[in-house]
Amino acid sequence: MTSPVSFTKERADAPAGFFEAEAAGLAWLASAGGVATAQVLRVAPGVIEIEHIDEVVPSSAAARRFGAQLARTHSAGADSFGSPPEGYAGPMFIGRRPLPAADEEQWGVFYARDRILPYLEIAERVGNISVAGASAVREACALIASGDLDDDEPPSRLHGDLWNGNVLWSEGGVVLIDPAAHGGHRETDLAMLALFGCAHLDEILEGYERVYPLRAGWEDRVALHQLHPLAVHAAGHGPGYGLALQRAAEQMLASEE
Repeated sequence: MTSPVSFTKERADAPAGFFEAEAAGLAWLASAGGVATAQVLRVAPGVIEIEHIDEVVPSSAAARRFGAQLARTHSAGADSFGSPPEGYAGPMFIGRRPLPAADEEQWGVFYARDRILPYLEIAERVGNISVAGASAVREACALIASGDLDDDEPPSRLHGDLWNGNVLWSEGGVVLIDPAAHGGHRETDLAMLALFGCAHLDEILEGYERVYPLRAGWEDRVALHQLHPLAVHAAGHGPGYGLALQRAAEQMLASEE
């Protein structure tokens, strides 16, 4: 039998657990029985080998299937807001940055403290966000942490870095790669898809809603759920993302007036 075609990522300076976290996230997402994830063929300190995915042009039908599968992945749940993949006790990452773990019952406290503020502080330190921008984001975080925006949804099983580059369209359907998997609010994954322009997003949402309908008013909460990915990008990708983060915070605050 021939070995499957593979893709290897290596990083000599990888911190402990870097690729192990990726492998654990892929396995945890796959175990939900929703969206497929790339099979891990080998993982060791500083290296991960995964199957190669042959990509095709996405279709509307494939997008609706992806939406339905993503809904099933989310509905598989997580232990708490901020919890790591089941059975994994090591550090977590988003891109090359640490991703704090948590064990919170309330989403707002977790989201403000662990998904926005750590990256805002970096963006401030490196000069990627203005004083006024940081103030707006902190005001938004205070409102989020207050619990006023919490709902009764349980923690969902998130990919955590669900931009279009991590969504591979194959002949057999979507395959996900490079997760920052954790327990969170499902609208955060969907907001990240919207932020970076995923193909056939309307059809993805249509398929999703058929399986796991979103709470009313979700469209008005997109800016709220984009604060996390924008904060991560503001920390390391220039002042343009700092401005985008400020605008999202201001939009979120205006929607709550």
